[in-house]
Amino acid sequence: MSSRRAKEWKEKFPDSYCDAYISFCLPKLLNPLIRVHLISWNPLENFTELEEMPWFRAIEEFSDAENVSESKRDDDHDDEVLPRVIEKTILPKITAFVKSVWDPLSTSQTKNLVQLCNNIFVKQTLSKNESSRAREDLMNTVVLRMKKSVEEDVFIPLYPKSTVEDKSSLRSKFQERRFWSAVKLLSNVVLWDGIVQEDKVRDLGLSKLLNRYLLLNILNTPPGPDNIQKCKKVVACLPERWFQDLRGGSTLPELLNFSQHLLQCAHALHKDNHSDETKEILLLLVKIGALHIVEDFIEEHKLEHLKAMTGK
Repeated sequence: MSSRRAKEWKEKFPDSYCDAYISFCLPKLLNPLIRVHLISWNPLENFTELEEMPWFRAIEEFSDAENVSESKRDDDHDDEVLPRVIEKTILPKITAFVKSVWDPLSTSQTKNLVQLCNNIFVKQTLSKNESSRAREDLMNTVVLRMKKSVEEDVFIPLYPKSTVEDKSSLRSKFQERRFWSAVKLLSNVVLWDGIVQEDKVRDLGLSKLLNRYLLLNILNTPPGPDNIQKCKKVVACLPERWFQDLRGGSTLPELLNFSQHLLQCAHALHKDNHSDETKEILLLLVKIGALHIVEDFIEEHKLEHLKAMTGK
């Protein structure tokens, strides 16, 4: 490989090597060779650590400071070869997969992609000049692809309640399938939290997906086991860290309508003496940080035995 010959050159003629700025040329020289190695690589189907690939190990060995000549000069930039290769070759290839191949509704594909991106951004030190542009292109493509999926793949029909009361009816089954498909997409969107900017994840997952589609179905589901199950799954999708630093006992702005629905369910269930189900709903409100709602409900209905769930 080119890196091996460059290493030999550096060991024998270090001054000539540095004067030729080889470390800046290598990423472009290696690009077509690495692309050949990656012809059969599909990061969506089979997750493979970059560190396990032969080309990666070869460049890593070449860039390793412990293996370079003792006469290393201040203008030696070999440690930037690997980050530049990742930026100029790997990230654009991943971006192409995201744009043309990735299905945001596929949990396995999304998990593989998230794991790969997380490993690259956490383990690899991308060069300051290029990383922001390469990473930004990838993240923008991820967001656009998820937005397209929300707009084109999500469809939850609203039927009159009388036509879906029979759970075995075709309309009811179809509506449920579409609902749970949208919940799956919500779960996959939220997997990007910590990699994609939080405000963009919340906009896609909560403002667009939950409030625009899922909540309409939940509002048309009578209070009871089915409604509770749907609400539980929605809350289970949401990262706990979103609610760790909330102040004032209020939930996220995007969850105000959802929290009001939970409150209405709690009132209806309490009125029908379903104490266990009422407690389940209140616990969901606690999980999303709507503590004031829970405290007011407990005080209104004199449920002092439930005060402990608010942490007070």
